[in-house]
Amino acid sequence: MTSTPIADLWPTLAGGADARPEAAHRLLQAAVESFAERGFHATTTRDIATAAGMSPAALYIHYQSKAALLAEISQAGHAATLSLVRTAASAEGGPAERMRHLVEQFTAWHARARTVGRVVNYELHALPEDAYAVVAALRLDIEGEVTALIEEGAASGAFQVAEVRTAARAVTSLGIDVSRWYTDRSSETPDELGRRYGELVLRMLGAALP
Repeated sequence: MTSTPIADLWPTLAGGADARPEAAHRLLQAAVESFAERGFHATTTRDIATAAGMSPAALYIHYQSKAALLAEISQAGHAATLSLVRTAASAEGGPAERMRHLVEQFTAWHARARTVGRVVNYELHALPEDAYAVVAALRLDIEGEVTALIEEGAASGAFQVAEVRTAARAVTSLGIDVSRWYTDRSSETPDELGRRYGELVLRMLGAALP
């Protein structure tokens, strides 16, 4: 089980007419690992280049700075998460069924992609202003999808929620935090953890469980 599914975030790196050079793939992989281990500010371009098996000068052929790498990683990670959430929220079934599935997928992704998750969620402060604006919009869209689903469930009586926005933030925060503490030594697989969190969220929302 890999904790940094770079190929999932940038599938064209595996081949295709518009694929980035293999060196760019190595730099993205190295940057994710380095930022997760040291933090953005403690990571140097030399750290990233060395981990990618390249010289520091070679990094600048593909990226203007380590901030540019962080921006691409953050935007790709959030875009992948938004796609996952939208797919789950628009699936067939009632609000409770869709919420369970959303939380299961959201949680499992943050366990499997925990290294990426730590970087994109806990290094936001290091993003340049323009990149932060893009990521902030993606985060609002993710929260908006969850909020809309909770509102739908509350309107139909499937959920018993006093503060929808607070509930939506609690739901996303639960899954995001998994990337902070989950390891290969955790007692549950990502899918097992997702199922437990799915039930936990339904209970939190006051949904009737089968």
